[in-house]
Amino acid sequence: MIGERVKKYRQEKRMSMTELAEKAGVAKSYLSSIERNIQQNPSILFLEKVSAALGIPMDALLHDQQENNTVDREWVKIAEEAMDSGITKEQFREFIEFNKWKLGNK
Repeated sequence: MIGERVKKYRQEKRMSMTELAEKAGVAKSYLSSIERNIQQNPSILFLEKVSAALGIPMDALLHDQQENNTVDREWVKIAEEAMDSGITKEQFREFIEFNKWKLGNK
């Protein structure tokens, strides 16, 4: 449940509900109702504000996943740039293999 994940990340960051509400710019009462699963369908805007205040990707609030399984946003951006530039998967794999070879021959 989203509320449980919000509470978990808030507590991991050692933030009070008041601190998170103020930092995210949301009502403490609404945040409380989310955490207690009274309100179970928060808006995307709410999730964006709370995830930014917690310093986590919004996906972490939406999906039950362990932190060490999340992909670094910078890597995602690099992969997107590669795709946008027209590099194929095979070309990308060849680059990785070449780089491994080059590092191994130093």
